[in-house]
Amino acid sequence: MEHTTQSVNSAMENYGIKNATIHWNLTPEKLTEICVDNGLGKLAGSGALAVNTGEFTGRSPKDRFIVKDDITKDKVWWGTINIPFDSTKFDNLYNKVVAHLSGKEIYARDVYACADDRYRMNIRMITELPWSNLFTYNMFLRPTEDELKNFKPEWTIIQAPSFMAVASEDGTRQHNFAILNFTRKIALIGGTGYTGEVKKGIFSALNFILPVFKETLPMHCSANVGKNGETAIFFGLSGTGKTTLSADPNRKLIGDDEHGWTKDNIIFNFEGGCYAKAIDLSEENEPDIFRAIKSGALLENIVFKEGTNEVDFSNVSITQNTRVSYPIDHIDNIQVPSLAGNPKNIFFLTADAFGVLPPISRLLPNQAAYHFISGYTAKVAGTEAGVNEPQPSFSACFGAPFMPLHPAEYAEMLSKKMKDSNVNVWLINTGWTGGPYGVGTRMKLKYTRAMINAALNGDLGPYCYEDYHIHSVFGVAQPRKCPGVPTEVLSPRSTWNDDKAYYTMAFKLSNAFRENFDKFEAFTNEEIRRGGPQRFTF
Repeated sequence: MEHTTQSVNSAMENYGIKNATIHWNLTPEKLTEICVDNGLGKLAGSGALAVNTGEFTGRSPKDRFIVKDDITKDKVWWGTINIPFDSTKFDNLYNKVVAHLSGKEIYARDVYACADDRYRMNIRMITELPWSNLFTYNMFLRPTEDELKNFKPEWTIIQAPSFMAVASEDGTRQHNFAILNFTRKIALIGGTGYTGEVKKGIFSALNFILPVFKETLPMHCSANVGKNGETAIFFGLSGTGKTTLSADPNRKLIGDDEHGWTKDNIIFNFEGGCYAKAIDLSEENEPDIFRAIKSGALLENIVFKEGTNEVDFSNVSITQNTRVSYPIDHIDNIQVPSLAGNPKNIFFLTADAFGVLPPISRLLPNQAAYHFISGYTAKVAGTEAGVNEPQPSFSACFGAPFMPLHPAEYAEMLSKKMKDSNVNVWLINTGWTGGPYGVGTRMKLKYTRAMINAALNGDLGPYCYEDYHIHSVFGVAQPRKCPGVPTEVLSPRSTWNDDKAYYTMAFKLSNAFRENFDKFEAFTNEEIRRGGPQRFTF
């Protein structure tokens, strides 16, 4: 439902935005046209709109705040991840932002989050950039025309990329900010055009609301469902393959990033679209994602091949975090509506740049809880300034920057659900084999897919010595055989051809696990603590 452009709009005045020209719920085609006509983006050969998000090409975790008020003060796990913000400072900053938007041409859209109607959150997005509005259309669930007629927003997102905060006056760290206010139900974003701040703002809000008030576990995961009705969910940090591996032509996609697990065992998608990494994207390796990049899709910070409008997916001259957003129906094989029953298999994805974790291993419940709290992956050389060799990276619950509660609270919920559901939990290493980054090679995607398919099909056998080898450092059970995968690939030690070097690196990583877990020791029980790897003194 596309409203006519209005010079004065009472809905906007309710937010303190005055004398603005408002574009309501424009179609993707119209938003794309506006961007191209005004030099805000270019059309790729596929028909997708390509834009540059400006100064910020990724989230800024140190500039993410939560207003400390009566709702949050005793529940949020305050610290370096959840940084408190004064409510009076918020009100003053809010007034500055809406004054900044007043008199401008702005774009509004009504959408909602949560595919399970019992948890539906109506959202109004207000932004000064037409392509931010397109991103909102792509990523959230889209009301019908009848629903739009009487739409009442519960939360509001206000994004003003051109507004620059003054840290000394406004209480921010620098000129950009993303602030959640649970009392006023507002996500306030300024100084950054990076669209990921929009979706992760609402994800963070739901990560507080659902467990505290709805007895529902929020999860940073992708999910799909097989023809037999069995659901699989994939936890993982950026770059581990969450979106890629859940896009399976033989299974229906529920969603690629954010889901809830209800008390009556329904898995539901928070979103209405996908936000995939575009680096090194190819039709051969990721056909579903590649083909989804068409008219209506939004490419961020990509580079065209010289003299053409063909995307050079290998070019990272702007950022390694090149992205594409698109509505979930750009994928052919999707679950409608975006929800399904209890999961049968859970996969924890990690890109181990040390090359020591097995490509697939089965976890006991206490190991699953330990690895969930740890949320391990690795940074490789060259991804950040000063990173010259692989570095372990831990993000609790595979999404610490978006988790307002203590990680142990989410882990306890997940652990109980896993036990009650008798779910199989697997640790998948999509990283390196045959040595660390710079020596070994990246695990072949076809092998990872074969291992996941074997787990989903029940081809890896029961948890017993005949079928599994227990890793001597991490204690996880690695299958001895897997259809479609060479036997030697299943044993990381065998791929190194140097036992001493392998175990030296394995213990280096296990010690990093233990050191990271030290801060969670007091919040977990002995059973979970025993789920971790050995600690070794060199």
